[in-house]
Amino acid sequence: MSEKRPTAIIADDEPLLRAQLAETLAALWPELAIVGMAAHGEGAVQLVARHRPDIVFLDIEMPGMNGLQAAAQIKGLAHIVFVTAYHQYAVEAFERGAIDYVLKPATDARLRETVERLKARVREAAPPAEDMARVIAQVATALGKPNPVRLKWIQASVGSQIRLIPVADVLYFQSDLKYTRVVTREAESLIRKPLKELLDELDTEVFWQVHRATIVNSSAIAHVVREDDKLSLALKQRPDRLEVSRSFAHLFRSM
Repeated sequence: MSEKRPTAIIADDEPLLRAQLAETLAALWPELAIVGMAAHGEGAVQLVARHRPDIVFLDIEMPGMNGLQAAAQIKGLAHIVFVTAYHQYAVEAFERGAIDYVLKPATDARLRETVERLKARVREAAPPAEDMARVIAQVATALGKPNPVRLKWIQASVGSQIRLIPVADVLYFQSDLKYTRVVTREAESLIRKPLKELLDELDTEVFWQVHRATIVNSSAIAHVVREDDKLSLALKQRPDRLEVSRSFAHLFRSM
């Protein structure tokens, strides 16, 4: 029985570059089947949903939905390779193992390296969506781009039920042994996602880490309480007091 051919999609807004990449890949990896090509991120996401390819080559700069935004939608479904014109120094965040990259103009030698890595990776499942979200956020930061992996909803356990909680409604997150407490005005819920992963997916201009075990929605803070050398936060909609550790006290020096 013959082994299934690996499949790929190419997304780049420049037709000539799409064609060149497809031609070079055909020469370097004849077994790879290019099952679709797109000129923008939306098209790439649609093609992934339709074909479920093993690999997606994404140009970062595309009109409409760019490559980072498309990757945030595709994460966990395919191995991702970013094709980028950014200089080497700006893409150190790619060196995390979960995402590969090729600098434009792509040389045969560099693509050959990528192909060899992909041949090994394609036998395995794509990296978990959580890992990909973290790497995409790091890449966005390195390139001075908005983080496309922003949580909008939290799936949390409330008794035997799963609630869908808007992130904007969360007053604070707090570590609780193996779980993280998600606290809103009306209720408390539990999720398994650790704070470190949440920080990669939250808007850190809104959600502030104030303790190694606590992230607070800054809009929920009523005032800062100073007692001796210690700081704590009073909330607008709950009587809870949140401790601020020394490491994060600088956030409130001007308040």
